[in-house]
Amino acid sequence: MSYPQIAIVGRPNVGKSSLFNWLIGDRISIVDSVAGVTRDRITYRLEYEGQTLELVDTGGIGVVDRDDLSEHIERQIQIALESAAVALFVTDAREGVTSLDEVVAQRLRELSAPVICVVNKADTENEAKLAIDFYQFGWEIVTVSALQKRGRSALMDAIEKNLPAIAGQEQENDSSNPTRKKTSDEKEEREMRIAIVGRRNVGKSTFINTLTNEERVIASPIPGTTRDSIDVRFEMDAKTFIAIDTPGFRKRKSVKADLDFYSVTRAERSIRMADVVLMFFDCSQQIGKVDKQLVGYIERHNKPCIFVVNKWDLMAEQMPTERWADYLRETFATLWYVPIIFVTGLTGKNSKRLVNHARMLYHQSRSRTSTAKLNKLIMAALEYSPPPLYYHRKPKIYYATQTEVQPPEIVLFCNNPDMFAADYRRYLLGVLRDELDFGEVPIRLVFKKREGGDSENASDTQRKA
Repeated sequence: MSYPQIAIVGRPNVGKSSLFNWLIGDRISIVDSVAGVTRDRITYRLEYEGQTLELVDTGGIGVVDRDDLSEHIERQIQIALESAAVALFVTDAREGVTSLDEVVAQRLRELSAPVICVVNKADTENEAKLAIDFYQFGWEIVTVSALQKRGRSALMDAIEKNLPAIAGQEQENDSSNPTRKKTSDEKEEREMRIAIVGRRNVGKSTFINTLTNEERVIASPIPGTTRDSIDVRFEMDAKTFIAIDTPGFRKRKSVKADLDFYSVTRAERSIRMADVVLMFFDCSQQIGKVDKQLVGYIERHNKPCIFVVNKWDLMAEQMPTERWADYLRETFATLWYVPIIFVTGLTGKNSKRLVNHARMLYHQSRSRTSTAKLNKLIMAALEYSPPPLYYHRKPKIYYATQTEVQPPEIVLFCNNPDMFAADYRRYLLGVLRDELDFGEVPIRLVFKKREGGDSENASDTQRKA
């Protein structure tokens, strides 16, 4: 279902991204004093008074991009304007009306959608009075301060008031109308979040555009084109997914500017919040230190993952897929269970297979196993291959239970966690992968001392395999 889009536009450095973050109550867009930080359209769905709105942050109109991407940025702004139900024309109370504001206003007069002039940075009452200059544009004025958090209710009310002019009052009670207020009984199915990660120039943004069949994000051969994590919704087989395009990772020692730090931080957060992570590799490049660090981060956060070998059209006639797969298996030996898929992001080859497999991993990570089945399996594994003695004492597992999902967490209550060596823990993990429904996702195996059990030299600490 599509929702009314509220496009936030204006010249550079008027506080568009600050306004966007303030309205949604989270730091989604990167905010920096350097002009031109935002390049792509960044969207976020916001609930207000029972309605679902989609806020759209855009780049600054008239910005001169240092990487010569101004044309691409302008295209993203134009797409946002063409899709807007309401446009928020953001200006700066302190600087007053500038010549570039007039250029932006002239562009907005071509829209059929209503425009609200948002005078930002009105941190004090005296600064709010300066908004009078902006009445010359002929639109409704709302004074706000994203920094001081002033004026949010007035702005949201103005947005809501202007929505019926687009949606049509006669559709307000129609269940197909995206602007109507939802009833308490209505619940949307949760959309699966897929983080697409990798080092710079492995083809992440190109893959996103192919999935959505539009120029949803800027894709170019210039390293660091994508600066922020961008949520992109797309549909496949009547299911809606959220693909998260992330900035390309780089070596920590190369992260010097604030903008680079923010980009890496947002990308890491996207991994933590994702249901499944697609780790992209460029088939024409060797696996490097950055790849290993990134895979290690994914592993530490127990995220279901697929190794995606991209640009395979460049290598298909020179190398069998098995050779690259073996290369990955040798490099990341502890992640032998992670599936590998070869794609061509530019053409979309194998993209549907990739998304379907990601969906399979998502369901695996949410699977639950009954305690009875789990205990039967663990006891059979103990009988088939008992754990070795620990200082002449026998390790014992009394019972097992699954306590969590995403990732599946199995707690084994035993007499002493220290008695179970790493290789035996790996053996039990292998049994669980072979016999249960989560064979391709991380499993947290926790050994916990049972109260009242064999307590001699016992440890009360939990151990994770």
